[in-house]
Amino acid sequence: MDASLLVIIVVVTALAFDFTNGFHDTANSMATSIATGALRPRTAVAFSAVLNLVGAVLSVEVAKTISGGIVDDALITPAVVFGGLVGAILWNLVTWYVGLPSSSSHALFGGLIGATWIASGTDAVHFAKVVDKVVAPAVAAPLVAGIVALLATRLTYRLTKGVSRSVSDRGFKAGQIASAALMSLAHGTNDAQKTMGIITLTLITSGMLAPGAAPPLWVVLSAAIAIALGTYLGGWRITQTLGKGLTTIEAPQGFAAQTSAATVILASSHLGFALSTTHVASGGIMGSGLGRQPGGVRWSVAGRMAMAWLLTLPAAGVVGAMAGKVASTGTLGVIAVAVLGVAIATLIYLLSRREPVRPEHVVDEIAAQAETHKVAA
Repeated sequence: MDASLLVIIVVVTALAFDFTNGFHDTANSMATSIATGALRPRTAVAFSAVLNLVGAVLSVEVAKTISGGIVDDALITPAVVFGGLVGAILWNLVTWYVGLPSSSSHALFGGLIGATWIASGTDAVHFAKVVDKVVAPAVAAPLVAGIVALLATRLTYRLTKGVSRSVSDRGFKAGQIASAALMSLAHGTNDAQKTMGIITLTLITSGMLAPGAAPPLWVVLSAAIAIALGTYLGGWRITQTLGKGLTTIEAPQGFAAQTSAATVILASSHLGFALSTTHVASGGIMGSGLGRQPGGVRWSVAGRMAMAWLLTLPAAGVVGAMAGKVASTGTLGVIAVAVLGVAIATLIYLLSRREPVRPEHVVDEIAAQAETHKVAA
């Protein structure tokens, strides 16, 4: 296959991943605001999409980590990158279908590492960098966000103890709009960067960019637009899980969860840590639930999420390894992987249409749950 054509295929696939990242992670920014009624669903996703786009052009530190740190760009080819992207996209779609807020970032890392490892050997993977920039933040970031959210939630309820519920909710819902904006901006600074890094890595492996080069402007803008479009589509299945499945969210704790998560993500983006915004957002929500009351988290749902988190890297890695191995055999291999990937993605989409989750479903279920909570209280 012509090298330029292969690069175009990889770039298009990377932007497709970026799009799935957007709708897969919409809940990270907006689930708590929707759950408390601070923002209507359609308004929330439009708001988030714009700020994701803005955040995506503010920094390229995470993109540099992806393009020059995880794997050796001298030992892989665009076909290997293509295989890794296919693994990441399919895992994103599977977890979206079952409504699990797994990490798009770890799906991407798993797919890329698996494809590189099988096609180019262990020397092509910088495992020390993977531990430093991916694994360590994956463990630390949600814990930090959770602890901060727990303390912030307890402090918030203590400070507003003598304030009427209606006045408190109005104030914190207004605050949630600001914290949701900050969270969306933070998401753009971290997650869109990963696609920029992958495209830049592809351009480097094909000889179109020098090793260590920063993402070109067209790469930054295309990745920003793709994640914004995906965010606007809205991942209602995952929003349903984070908005009502993990804990019953009230306005004060929603504000605390969003602010805590956004702070952790922005700090990590500045340092070039390619962390999972899904893990951080979920950690913030769990921390806020525990901050409101000791039994404020549904641990059965949290357990399912944790299992998905543990499986993401190896599962995407296995699929990426198989896809990368086949794609690296030549033109027929790339075509075979592309056709199979499109077929599986189409099947998942058709299955999702049998039991669709729409914005009104999420709002109605969250409202019913909130009413039950009030009665129980």
